[in-house]
Amino acid sequence: MTRLKDLVDYCDKRTRMREFKDAPGAFNGLQFENDGRVSRIGAAVDAGLVPFRKAVASGVDFLLVHHGMYWDMPRPITGPAFARVAALVGGNCALYSSHLPLDSHPQIGNNVLLARQLGLGAGRGFLPNEGGDIGRIARSRLTRAALRRRLESLYPRVVAIEFGSASPRQIAFCSGSGNGAMPAIIDAGVDTLVTGELREEWFNVAQERQLNLYLCGHYATEVHAVRALAAELSAKFGLPWEFIATENPL
Repeated sequence: MTRLKDLVDYCDKRTRMREFKDAPGAFNGLQFENDGRVSRIGAAVDAGLVPFRKAVASGVDFLLVHHGMYWDMPRPITGPAFARVAALVGGNCALYSSHLPLDSHPQIGNNVLLARQLGLGAGRGFLPNEGGDIGRIARSRLTRAALRRRLESLYPRVVAIEFGSASPRQIAFCSGSGNGAMPAIIDAGVDTLVTGELREEWFNVAQERQLNLYLCGHYATEVHAVRALAAELSAKFGLPWEFIATENPL
C-alpha cells in the first residue's frame, strides 16, 4: 500500500500540472479522493461510469485519466453524474486527471510518444501554450506510403487524406483534436499532420494547401501518456497497474 498523497504529489510534479493553463473543465489534478491508501493503479482515457466500474472490478483504487469528470460542470449530481460518483465512492477509488500537461510532456506526453511509435525523435514543439508547447514536429525520412502503412499497423482505423509531398521532411503530431493545429502547421511550413480527428472543412484546406492528414482517432491517440505515467508510478512505488480500455472508436 502507498499513500494517496505521495502518488498525487508525484503526478503533480511530473506533469508540471500547476504551470499549465487549460480549459476550466479540465480541472487537472486530484478530482476525487479515496480513504488515502492505494494498492493498485489504473489508467484510462476518459472518466465515465463504464471505466469506473471496470476499474473497481479490477481492484483499482487510483485511476489516472486524460479527460476528467468536470467538462460539463456545474450540474446536479443526479442521474449519470450520480452513478459515476457512486461508483468511485463504492469502490474507494481515487481519480486523477491530466489533460494538456500529458499532451505536452517532453518525455511521456502523447505527442512525443506518437512520434516515437514511428521511430522518430522528439523534434521541436509547436502550438504554444502557457506551460509548454502542446504539439511536436519531428524530422522524418519516411515516405508518405511508409507513414500510412505504419499508422495502419498501429491503429484500428486511419483516415488518410494525401495531397502533400510524397516524402515529407517533417511530420507534425497533435493528439486528440487537431483543429487548432491546422493553422499552426501551415504557418510552420509543415505539410503532414498525424492527429486524432478534424472538422470536415479541413479536407478542402488540405486540397488547396497540399497537405497530408492522418486521422487515427481521438481516443486512440490519447491512450499513450496515461499508460506511460501509470507505468512510471508502478515502477517507483512498487504497485501493479493496468490499462482500462473502453473500445471507443471515436
